[in-house]
Amino acid sequence: MTTQEQIAAFLTGKRFAVVGASQDRGKYGNKVLRVYMQNNRDVVPINPTAAEVEGLTAYPDLASAPGEFDGVSIITPPKVTERVVGDALARGIKNIWMQPGAESASAIEAARAAGANVIAGGPCILVALRYHE
Repeated sequence: MTTQEQIAAFLTGKRFAVVGASQDRGKYGNKVLRVYMQNNRDVVPINPTAAEVEGLTAYPDLASAPGEFDGVSIITPPKVTERVVGDALARGIKNIWMQPGAESASAIEAARAAGANVIAGGPCILVALRYHE
C-alpha cells in the first residue's frame, strides 16, 4: 500500500484518539486534536494530566478511554510511543499514525507485525486534513 492509500484507509474510521493531546494551543498535540475537530471527526483526547482538552473530556491513557476506536494519532516521545502502540494493539486498534517525532522503530515493527496500518516517517495529519489556525 502507498502512503496515500494508508492515509485514506486511516481516515475512513469514525472515531479517533489523540494520544499526547495538549492543552497548549501552540503544541502539535493540541493542533492534531483540533484538526480532527475542524473536520467534524469524533475524537477523544488522551492526556495523563488533563481532565479536558479543547472542551472534550480527556482520559489518562487509551486503556481508560471508553468505547471503540478506529484509529489513533500519537504525538509522544518515541519511548512513550512504544507503550501507546502496545495499548492500541491490545484494544484492537488497527490504524496507527505516529506523527513526526513520535516514531519508534520497535513500535513500528510491533504494530506492523500485528497487522496494523502504520503511518510513520512521513506526512503529518495536519497536512492530510488541512489544518487551519
